[in-house]
Amino acid sequence: MIGYAFCGSFCTHKASVDAMKRLLDKGYDILPIMSENVYNTDTRFGTARELIKTVEELTGKKTVHSIVEAEELGPKIKLDALVIAPCTGNTLAKMARGITDTTVTMASKAHLRSDRPTVIALCSNDAMSANLQNISILLERKSVFFTPLIQDDPIKKPHSLVSDFSLIEKTLEYALERRQLRPLFI
Repeated sequence: MIGYAFCGSFCTHKASVDAMKRLLDKGYDILPIMSENVYNTDTRFGTARELIKTVEELTGKKTVHSIVEAEELGPKIKLDALVIAPCTGNTLAKMARGITDTTVTMASKAHLRSDRPTVIALCSNDAMSANLQNISILLERKSVFFTPLIQDDPIKKPHSLVSDFSLIEKTLEYALERRQLRPLFI
């Protein structure tokens, strides 16, 4: 089973759901996970209820959305891999520093303590500034793999990086083989 976690980069949720659908079409069994912000926040990109309904109908499973539920994703519920798509800069920073105060950071901690693969599809406006060190820290961590990244708007957002969601499936395949898909920056 693959854990599939959503963080708050709300503008990328449609691309993330599309990537999740492709994984489901390939036969992956997916357990949905959402940060508290995603699970409870309506935005101009859609309501929380709509996203939850879509994800639960696609996967046939209830969404993990609390720290208590996420803590079981290591000792009791053994995932083959965890995909965090999108992963915000905030969540990335917490993962790099060992901070476990959200559903997604707890899911990551619980999962990684068994050295199972975690795929990060980062979407961050400060990836090449405030979060560059955190990317570096996690690139060095065993069992963490990044979906290749692109600059989405180098002129107006010169520090921003967004994962290529069309490469999540291939990144997951590589991660299950303990390899990082290259090139990392496209």
